Amino acid sequence: MAVPKRHGRVPGTYFITSRTWESRSLFNQESRCRIFVETLYHYRQEGAYLLHAFVPMPEHFHLLIAPASGVTLERAVQYIKGGSAHRMGKELPSRFPVWQRGFSDHRIRDAEDYERHLRYIEMNPVKRGLCSKPEDYAWSSASGQFELDGPPQGLKPKRLVAASRHD
Repeated sequence: MAVPKRHGRVPGTYFITSRTWESRSLFNQESRCRIFVETLYHYRQEGAYLLHAFVPMPEHFHLLIAPASGVTLERAVQYIKGGSAHRMGKELPSRFPVWQRGFSDHRIRDAEDYERHLRYIEMNPVKRGLCSKPEDYAWSSASGQFELDGPPQGLKPKRLVAASRHD
């Protein structure tokens, strides 16, 4: 299957989804979730992208990221998938690939679109029955235990605007 060409360096914030190889349930293990999240934060700290939200599900993940200037969306996802697969290969016994080839993306258009995708990421573990409230899923950005980058300029969700008015 051919991988479609993307549009290179179009700045913006993106909702990303990618699946594990053969949709295997790999992220129901704490060690794999830990490596995935540590990889996300390693490349965030390196300045490859801003990280707004994430959730590793058993057989896929969702992200809201904004690649840094000079970093293509493809490169940012390659860092995440390649970096996590490399570490898992070194640290965990496995005889098959971690990730399915490619990923899907959606460029965030406005504040409502950002909010809709943020809610989708937060609610995904709840919808799948992995927890009863978004903050109960330990490996999700909704848990409150991970530092995140704020919404991009002009995309601040209404609920954050309202909360900041009450501060």
